Amino acid sequence: MAYRYGDRNQVNMFPPTIEEYIAEDDPVRVYDAFVEALDIEGLGIKVEEDKVGNPSYEPKAMLKLLVYGYSYGWRSSRKLERALYHNLSFIWLTGGLRPDHKTIANYRRNNKEAIKKVLRQCVRLCIDLDLIEGNTLFIDGSKIRANASINQTWTGQRCEKALKRIDKRIEEILKECEQTDEKEKGKGTLIKLAEELRDKDVLKKRVKAILEEIKEQDKDHINSTDGDCIKVKGRQGIHAGYNAQIVADEKNGLIVNSEVVNTSNDMKQFTRQVAKANEVIGKRCEVACADAGYSDTDDLKETIEQGIQVIVPSQRQALHQPCEEEQFRKEEFRYDEQSNQYICPEGKELRCSHYSRVKGHYLYRIKEPSNCIDCKHFGRCTNNKRGRAIIRLRNEETKEQLEALYVSHEGQVVYKKRKEKVELPFGHIKRNLGVGAFLLRGIQGVNAEMALLSTCFNISRMITIVGMSKLMAKLYDHSIKVKIKL
Repeated sequence: MAYRYGDRNQVNMFPPTIEEYIAEDDPVRVYDAFVEALDIEGLGIKVEEDKVGNPSYEPKAMLKLLVYGYSYGWRSSRKLERALYHNLSFIWLTGGLRPDHKTIANYRRNNKEAIKKVLRQCVRLCIDLDLIEGNTLFIDGSKIRANASINQTWTGQRCEKALKRIDKRIEEILKECEQTDEKEKGKGTLIKLAEELRDKDVLKKRVKAILEEIKEQDKDHINSTDGDCIKVKGRQGIHAGYNAQIVADEKNGLIVNSEVVNTSNDMKQFTRQVAKANEVIGKRCEVACADAGYSDTDDLKETIEQGIQVIVPSQRQALHQPCEEEQFRKEEFRYDEQSNQYICPEGKELRCSHYSRVKGHYLYRIKEPSNCIDCKHFGRCTNNKRGRAIIRLRNEETKEQLEALYVSHEGQVVYKKRKEKVELPFGHIKRNLGVGAFLLRGIQGVNAEMALLSTCFNISRMITIVGMSKLMAKLYDHSIKVKIKL
């Protein structure tokens, strides 16, 4: 069999211009056209063309570098720096500019708020291109690791124990100093002990500062590397991380809004995320859907009161669907609103016992416990000698309304679309883009990074939906409009 062999000494003629490095249908041209279509001044990136001194790199070129790099999983500033020397796509994209990794990192760090706004402009662009309708929205959350170790997470108890150990060691060092002062004069032991003593003093001050911060901010714990991250539980155990929230549109599954929060669960996030998405879209959505992790009745009620149809299953519906033959469910007890009591299937009364402010519900118990004990259904309805009890939420009517809507044909049609619409972006970000953890630290940094990742997903979807050539043409037309506006 004959082989083809390369020849490193072969003389080739490179294209005379950088423009000729890239084919007309190369995807990098879409990313170039996308950034050109953005309102850079609207993002908050200052363009100082008349600045005196050493000129800085063009803001658009730097933004193109980040957007394109993140779209292919190149997030490290050092990797991006190398790509500007060896990758023709990156060379063409920046027009041959070669900022070093420090410049790239500083640009990303100094323009966090501007990078967050890129997603907003991307959504507005998608609306103009009729890719986002904003009628039905899907909300979901996923845990992403922080750029910090779980070992650097401190609680008040851990701080106090560490301070005791440090104080004990300081006492030991001082005693050792006294014992070795005369015996090993000039042999270096005292110098080593003095160095350790200084280290312990520094550590003590650091731990004290962490403890004070925990008390001042009224937190259960704090991470000394990234003070904003929290303990999150994932498939690989407990680690330092964040809770990333995404709102996706029904039409093409494009991300409308993203936000990273430092809460361990999705409760109390539904209304907040819907409101932020509506603000970006510029109108109120008609339907909002999420999984049972968002089933906080008080929170969902706020969205319902805005005239938005909410499709969210309750925890009971998500974990267990009762069989038709199952008896003595809460639904079989009739609630009398006038007398504020439940009537069991046997006609016995369950009166309100007390209200729990912590749990936010009322407890109803049988008026006479003997009625339950003597009942033929005792042992199946309840085994409690105090009789049957029923819990009623503060917003029980809202809960019943939500459960009925979820099991309805209309609700099931919408809910079945949830996975493909809102879980797909997380899959793309984590697997295709290789995002196992954030690079930036702090709530502002991770939000900027999440907005950038969401933008990358949207661009990828836009290429798939519209097509390369058509999308480039539309982006070019939009960029002309932006320039005219400016």
